[in-house]
Amino acid sequence: MVAVGEGDLDALGEIVLRHQEFVWGIAYRFLGDPAAAEDLVQETFLRVLRAASRYKPSAGFRTYLYQIVSRLCIDSARKKRPIFTDRPPEVVDDSPGPAASLVSKERETEIRKALDDLPPGQRMAIILKYYEGLSYADIAQAMEITVKAVERLLGRARKTLHTMLAQVKND
Repeated sequence: MVAVGEGDLDALGEIVLRHQEFVWGIAYRFLGDPAAAEDLVQETFLRVLRAASRYKPSAGFRTYLYQIVSRLCIDSARKKRPIFTDRPPEVVDDSPGPAASLVSKERETEIRKALDDLPPGQRMAIILKYYEGLSYADIAQAMEITVKAVERLLGRARKTLHTMLAQVKND
């Protein structure tokens, strides 16, 4: 990152290659749309480039990226603009059979709906904890909140998800 701050664009290319998959994973899990996730990944690395000269390596670079992508995801959720694409997303079906596939897709759809209904901060905390495997301290640093606030966000999110998904199970 220091090299990028000194104008080395090859160093930026290396950063993008190393980190684009995990940034896209967070964005996709949060937004639920591959095209929007790609746009957000591009914006994340543009922000990295713009801030490179001011970057201070006080924390891990990956934590720095979590902060950027978390902010962008939450900002995107607050804007709630519709997403239009020219074609539907390609879906790869690796399930063993049609019945299992249907059940799995229904479950994924219900989980996605439940996640989408969470407030942006709770949704991001769930994604960082359960999809990315971050510790409470890392989530707090990425979201720029306290560890106690992370605990409260996750607690409320789990309770809400449990209620929503229990209703789906009973239906």
